[in-house]
Amino acid sequence: MREDLHVSSVESIQKVKDWEYLVISVGPRESLATARRRLVEHAEYGRWELQRSILYRGGRRRFWLRRKMMRVQPTLDRD
Repeated sequence: MREDLHVSSVESIQKVKDWEYLVISVGPRESLATARRRLVEHAEYGRWELQRSILYRGGRRRFWLRRKMMRVQPTLDRD
């Protein structure tokens, strides 16, 4: 199982909001239960949501997860 983290740019999917994307690829010989467990862990602890899934010919699967980019506001005044 392979995970790739992709950060969207303003021009990509949404022009108003920025999203982070996580692509999980599952080989044809890997257990679907293992993939499901990994997706549930990312959804629960990382606040990812499933955007898209594809089953390729030959049995390989790919899942796209997304979440809004977390913006940190400065807490110190710079006067």
